[in-house]
Amino acid sequence: MGGEYVCNLSPELIQRAKDELNEDPERRAADIQHIRDWLKKQPHIKARTDDWTILRFLRGCKFSLEKTKQKIDMFYTCKSMCPEWYTNRDPQDKRLRAILEMGLFLPLPGYDYLGRKVVFGRWGAYDPAEVSMCEFLKACSVIFDIVIEEEEQGSVTGVVIAGDCKGLSVGHAVQFTPSLAKQCAVLWQEGYPMRPKGLNYINTPAAFDTVFNIFKSFMKEKMKKRIHIHGSDLESLYKEVPRECLPVEYGGTNGTIEEIKDYWLKRVDARRDWLLEDEKYGVDESKRPGKPKTTVDLFGIEGSFRKLNID
Repeated sequence: MGGEYVCNLSPELIQRAKDELNEDPERRAADIQHIRDWLKKQPHIKARTDDWTILRFLRGCKFSLEKTKQKIDMFYTCKSMCPEWYTNRDPQDKRLRAILEMGLFLPLPGYDYLGRKVVFGRWGAYDPAEVSMCEFLKACSVIFDIVIEEEEQGSVTGVVIAGDCKGLSVGHAVQFTPSLAKQCAVLWQEGYPMRPKGLNYINTPAAFDTVFNIFKSFMKEKMKKRIHIHGSDLESLYKEVPRECLPVEYGGTNGTIEEIKDYWLKRVDARRDWLLEDEKYGVDESKRPGKPKTTVDLFGIEGSFRKLNID
């Protein structure tokens, strides 16, 4: 999308945006312009300023202009402070490509019965001795950023995460340090403009509890209430994520993991220029009015991932 925003939402979704997000189609352009004018006065933020990017943040903040400003600043600050996730995201890079080809993070075609986008993670489907948690999270960021860029309906209805934890081991758990968990939680809850509506986990081994309890400790109360752990009970999962939304391997009718993965490899390739260009956006703390922010301010920890001993 980019450039001037053209609304492709159905009348029902336009109404939902009004009811749930305080979006006023008559005021929308003025709100977008207000944020754009504000960004011009922020010497430290280099942000995308097209209508669609700004609108996503407005929707994510229910059109509170103050919250939108905070979230945009937070998003670009996180991006600059997490270089391991947000630089060198070329989908043609051999190493990144190999991880993308594992199909670990797959937005599913279509929407659930509430019109929400479902993203399916296969959290234990890689060998932690071969792929680091940071590399895995970087591959997730590539796909998630493209979803958000292309997902107009989801910007109104929100996103549901479903994850298969089969294969999750102590090796995975060891890499998911409290500092890494905190970084994930801050970025996901306070940086991204998406509206997370539910977290669903199946096939949860003992190692999952260790990892998840760390992550959960950094979650907002509202989010904790949206967690559903289904064990090996697919029928329980279907109550939260309709069966027809899910891949064939999980009793669904929405394509196979292989087909969905191939679709996303093509999308990632199609957006290669966008991903490469995206690296230039972020913050320059030396230009921030007032006191520069540090990783300690943001994540409560010293240094970035580079200083964390994760291998």
